[in-house]
Amino acid sequence: MTQTADLLVTGASGHLGKAVLTHLIETLNVPAGRIVATSRKPQDLGDWAARGVTVRKADYDDPSGLDDAFAGIRRLLLISTDALDEPGKRLRQHKAAIEAADKAGVSRIVYTSLPDAETSLVSFAPDHAGTEAAIKASGIEGHTLLRNSWYCENVLHALPHALETGKWFTASGKGGTSYITRDDLGLAAATALVSDFSGKRTLSLYGAKPWTVDEVAELARKATGKPLEVVQVPVEGLVQGMIGAGLPGPVARVFASFDAAAAAGNLAGSPADFKALTGRDPQSFEDWFAGNAVPVLTQAG
Repeated sequence: MTQTADLLVTGASGHLGKAVLTHLIETLNVPAGRIVATSRKPQDLGDWAARGVTVRKADYDDPSGLDDAFAGIRRLLLISTDALDEPGKRLRQHKAAIEAADKAGVSRIVYTSLPDAETSLVSFAPDHAGTEAAIKASGIEGHTLLRNSWYCENVLHALPHALETGKWFTASGKGGTSYITRDDLGLAAATALVSDFSGKRTLSLYGAKPWTVDEVAELARKATGKPLEVVQVPVEGLVQGMIGAGLPGPVARVFASFDAAAAAGNLAGSPADFKALTGRDPQSFEDWFAGNAVPVLTQAG
């Protein structure tokens, strides 16, 4: 019997999208024929098409094409886009997707948001707060807002360079970040997409416990044998340091806002919602670090 393709994963060519597709098919045993995967570059989804997933193009900057992309969809996972090059662009894209989903008769939307979206010091938090508000104001019957904490993988943005220089400059103070793996967030999103839950809910998805920069640095020192000093600086000092190292000012301010958010406690929380949704504990940060970060850091010299 032919499966009706009624579950849609947007941004499916990205790392999180691929994790969601993998968990839908391999962990949750969802027939591939039920799944639609969209991307601005559908040619990048050939492997999924070969597995029976329906592949469609969806470009939020071209809303006229979203009618076909969302046709027949009952439940939609809206993975937030990476459009940070222009203020307001990402929110416009998300609103276009929400309007198209509403028009297509989607009954449930799952969205990947940010902890404390309304108050977070992360510079792009207003994009997430605005998207959540647009979902709530739409005619879509049900929704699950997944407020995803920081990926474990994010520590590899700054840590290799810090180990090279022996100094890790940060403005996070004693604030902790409850890191969670991208794979665990993929499982959570896949589970939310197929869940029988029919109402409206907001879930905050954190790792097992918060980690300060000092604690992460200690893991790195033990793993590599290299000296690493954590140097606390004001947020503006961190911005100027990154600009001096060659980063464009707007990019430096985005990165510095992550530290400000950690210092304010915006990225620390309990894994209770993750466990309630998936039925399992998230992978611990130290286990992820040993299996994923250590090989990268030791190979780097």
